[in-house]
Amino acid sequence: MLRLVTKPDPVPAAGEIRVAVHASGVNFADILARLGLYPDAPKPPMVVGYEVSGVVDAVGAGVTAFREGDRVVGLTRFGGYADRVIVPMGFAFHGPPSIDDVTAAAIPVNYLTALIGLYRLANLTAGETVLVHGAAGGVGIAATQLARLRGARVIGTASVEKHDAIRANGVDHALDYRRGSVAAEVRRLTNGRGADVVLDPIGGRSFSESYQMLAPLGRLVLYGASRLASGERRNLWRIVTTLAQMPRFHPLSLMNRNRGVFGLNLGHLWDERDRLAEAMSQILADVAAGRLRPVVARTFPLEQAAEAHRFIQARSNIGKVVLTIE
Repeated sequence: MLRLVTKPDPVPAAGEIRVAVHASGVNFADILARLGLYPDAPKPPMVVGYEVSGVVDAVGAGVTAFREGDRVVGLTRFGGYADRVIVPMGFAFHGPPSIDDVTAAAIPVNYLTALIGLYRLANLTAGETVLVHGAAGGVGIAATQLARLRGARVIGTASVEKHDAIRANGVDHALDYRRGSVAAEVRRLTNGRGADVVLDPIGGRSFSESYQMLAPLGRLVLYGASRLASGERRNLWRIVTTLAQMPRFHPLSLMNRNRGVFGLNLGHLWDERDRLAEAMSQILADVAAGRLRPVVARTFPLEQAAEAHRFIQARSNIGKVVLTIE
């Protein structure tokens, strides 16, 4: 259950800033945390939310890169659904002047996940083929844009009513995961070779199917398990069956098939500040130059956060869902 509570404003410690939040991104990790399915989440009652944008309204000792009144975007690792948020200096970035706060809040988690998955783990190169599951979601759109920047060909899955939108965003071949065989279509589109890179946030049986779609020297990046969250409450049967369907990748099979499997959890990179800052700086530079274009599906006021979660779980979004705070 999500509900509003009133608490005293937090006070930034040394090396921290306080942000008067204008917008907060909504991620699937927030939904899993609400359902009690995210192992890293604080114990309830807690405040979810991984990213915010707004204006600095207080600075702690030793902070020199920011001052009151600066527009910023920041990573919060929970706590983002609030009107005042503490952000460590190393996880705050000056917001690009060319975009508003709502658009800025759509950047950190989605684009960092996509960039690390495609550029760092999969080492995507020009001419390769990428299969993006959930190409209409926040990470899916970010991954499509980043893959196109690298000169890759993108195959994207989405429900058929979203195909025009994902094509407009850069997907070369749109597949309807609800009809027909995605694997058969990938084989047809690649002349039987398979995809060089697959991004899969679904979980369960999908991980095995994605692995089978890899080309020689193909790389599978697993970064979520959205199938676990099927409704407003935990579905124990769905959880058990999804976990039971998760594959175990045997080392000999990986070697014999010349394939790689990578796991990605952005929350577990919290101690890699320098790498995250480098990646975020690259993303923000590309946004400022117009090479990346964050897409906001819909905004909800903070008090309607529950509706925002329902909107995402219904798979209604094309792009990022953002909470706004007056």
